[in-house]
Amino acid sequence: MVIEKLNLCNYRNYETLDLNVDSKTNILYGDNAQGKTNILEAIYICSTTKSHRGGKDKEVIKFGCDDAHIKIYINKKNKEYRIDIHLKKNKSKGIAINGIPIKKASELFGIFNVVFFSPEDLNIIKNGPSERRRFIDLELCQLDKLYVYNLLNYNKILNQRNKLLKDLYFKPDLEETLDVWDLQLAKYGSEVIKRRSEFVKKINEIINPIHKKITDNKENIIVKYDKNCDELELYNQLVLTREKDKKYKTTNVGPHRDDLSFYYDDMNVRIYGSQGQQRTAALSLKLAEIEIVKSIIHDTPVLLLDDVLSELDSKRQNELLNSLENVQTIITCTGLDEFIENRFKINKIFKVKEGKVFEKTI
Repeated sequence: MVIEKLNLCNYRNYETLDLNVDSKTNILYGDNAQGKTNILEAIYICSTTKSHRGGKDKEVIKFGCDDAHIKIYINKKNKEYRIDIHLKKNKSKGIAINGIPIKKASELFGIFNVVFFSPEDLNIIKNGPSERRRFIDLELCQLDKLYVYNLLNYNKILNQRNKLLKDLYFKPDLEETLDVWDLQLAKYGSEVIKRRSEFVKKINEIINPIHKKITDNKENIIVKYDKNCDELELYNQLVLTREKDKKYKTTNVGPHRDDLSFYYDDMNVRIYGSQGQQRTAALSLKLAEIEIVKSIIHDTPVLLLDDVLSELDSKRQNELLNSLENVQTIITCTGLDEFIENRFKINKIFKVKEGKVFEKTI
């Protein structure tokens, strides 16, 4: 799977951009705040429909404009795809695949797979549980449309149930409808928990050999899925905690409260690990993510590296760069020193300055 071309119109600081990228390694370099990350963000949106930064669609539209366009051309197993995304200030985005509009954004998932790695990902171990849930959800949504269906329905019903819990103060008679919501929440939530369990099992099959290589066989890593509730017990737990839910006006059990833990043998890395150990665990996780995607889609994802190398020491830089073989990679950085020092193979270099991109000779 490779990107062949990217077109932007009125996207962030780009009035127009036509970028032809190489099927292997591409470097976007330049000073900070010139628009390098904006290119990676646009690519990521074409895969997931959302920005890795979060926020609303209108925030990516160039100042003074009413809409923005992203168009990306993909070659996937010798089949061509064109993904068009029309972002609007006051309306929901429009998405078309090969010129045919789709009704639901989730229909895009699975066509174009990316792995995005930013400096913020190096903190995924020590950040809050929501960051780790977001990691697992974003990856599974790219890989499994049934997971998308179950997660969307779970979140929808969760919001409705929480609204009902707030309304009970004024309308206590509505309590008898809670059981209906609990049955639906348990139905979709149990499927979410089951799929997350399978995904974490897959991570553990892949991550430890990667981690041992990075640490010179000094450390073993295990990823644990901290379920808030077992999938078979979700409905019963919802019933048991109903009084607590009514008191706090929110749902206290379910996969929306799950977490991941990372252990070096018996040591919890988030609590007891050094910053270097936490970053190494995060790097191992992202490298494992690449391998998981490969194994599931039987193809290579596109790898987006947003100024990550400057955050890693030379050993971890080498481990990351050496993992990029046969994966189309687009890397942003402020300079080329890391690549020159490591004699790393670069296929295309682009200079980014004030929303303009210039291809440079190697």
